[in-house]
Amino acid sequence: MELFEMFTPMAFVLVVFGVFVGIIFGSIPGLTATMALAVFLPLTFGMDLGEGLALLIGLYVGGISGGMIPAALLKIPGTPSSVATTFDAYPMAQKGFAEKALKIGIVASVIGGIISLVVLYFFAPVLGTVAINFTPVEKFLIILFALTIIASISEKSMLSGIFSGMLGVFVSLIGVFPTNNELRMVPSFLEDYLWDGFSLLPVLIGLFGISEILRNSEQGLKTDKSKKVTLKKAKTDPEARFSLKAFNGQTVNTIRSSFIGTILGILPGVGGSAASLMSYSQAKNFSKQPQKLGEGSREGIIASEASNNGLTGGAMVPLLSLGIPGDSTTAVLLGAFVLQGIQVGPLFIGDNPDLWNGMIIALLFANIVMFLMMFTSIRYFARIIEIPKHVLFPIILVMCVVGSFAINNGVMFDVWTALIFGVLGFVFMKIGIQITTFLIGFILGRDLESNFLDSMQASGGDLFVFFTRSPIDWVLWALIIGSVVFGIMSNRKNSRSAPDAATDSAAV
Repeated sequence: MELFEMFTPMAFVLVVFGVFVGIIFGSIPGLTATMALAVFLPLTFGMDLGEGLALLIGLYVGGISGGMIPAALLKIPGTPSSVATTFDAYPMAQKGFAEKALKIGIVASVIGGIISLVVLYFFAPVLGTVAINFTPVEKFLIILFALTIIASISEKSMLSGIFSGMLGVFVSLIGVFPTNNELRMVPSFLEDYLWDGFSLLPVLIGLFGISEILRNSEQGLKTDKSKKVTLKKAKTDPEARFSLKAFNGQTVNTIRSSFIGTILGILPGVGGSAASLMSYSQAKNFSKQPQKLGEGSREGIIASEASNNGLTGGAMVPLLSLGIPGDSTTAVLLGAFVLQGIQVGPLFIGDNPDLWNGMIIALLFANIVMFLMMFTSIRYFARIIEIPKHVLFPIILVMCVVGSFAINNGVMFDVWTALIFGVLGFVFMKIGIQITTFLIGFILGRDLESNFLDSMQASGGDLFVFFTRSPIDWVLWALIIGSVVFGIMSNRKNSRSAPDAATDSAAV
């Protein structure tokens, strides 16, 4: 029963509310789970940390799952992690089986979420125990590995990923220099505000709240519903009804996809879109009828939805055991810990067992609530895509501004920070700088610097300490070099395939 002690009745209510609101955010193209967490993060300031995390975890699970609704009905992924869901859910919906497609996705989602939760529960404490013995040298190399792996799987190119991450590191270094307490890169009129650099929370709100509003406003606030498929009653057509028979022969696909999502979630910065696409690719490779994927196959829906919900638990492993966010959404969760003055990392689970148990129960309940809520009310949630964005976005913008102002008890500079980073985030999207990579660089930059300085101080300024201290360092360097080589090879492969794709499209 100790596991349930931190999960209060209010925490349960907040999980239910979070899942409900998260589904709404995920269901509306242009809104994401990360945006939901960024907007609601300031509300957790006055809450008990366990209850605040319950709300954010509910938003996380609901937001990821809700993305399947527009993916199936509009052929528009509601969240980046739902991109592969469109490949088969929409064709199945076009055949008149929209409700069946969505319910297959819902069941796959809850299975993926629970499998990732089991991995989180057993693996994070082990990793945290190992990490306790890390010196500043190992910590520096782990952060460097996290940054290189983020760059290596960059959506654009590895060079773009490296630049985005290093830009985030550079911005994080604005403020006081730790060795001599002198300010750097700070104008004299901002010294009172930037002594410790930019506050994380206004930066999060700007990058994932305000910038998305600007991007959607530029594209137009109307969602293209010309491709919309409605949910038809399945009573007259037995084939259109959902039953668990849809999962016959799909046990391996479901478990494999869940583990792919979980494992990729553990790697910092991979993201749900990469996880769902890789799971979809593996489902196609192992399918007995691969030609049917892309034509409304249950295999494709299961692969995509099991993997993107498998990501939820996986992404929390590096956050809680190493202090490194696994994706943009867990970066916002990190903001909740910052608000409460609690440091995540190797000592977190051992020092905060009640909070750790509460998070596990919150994740479990969030997946169960998501399943019950979406499975029984999918017809009502499907109508959410009708909500006009010109009504929603002004409300969200006001919440972003008010939340930024309230974080530090009414510091106007935080509002300006959120607005500035909102504009910067919009500009980043336009010029190809990846916001998630920038953010993780921003979060890890100070730790990268402090561990480097501590290592140099302990070694008397000997740079070889990063190569000769222990075999663990050699393993980490091998991983760093391997991620760089992987990134280079992937870029070359993509550059070679691009002309072929262009030729094929021209031929068509």
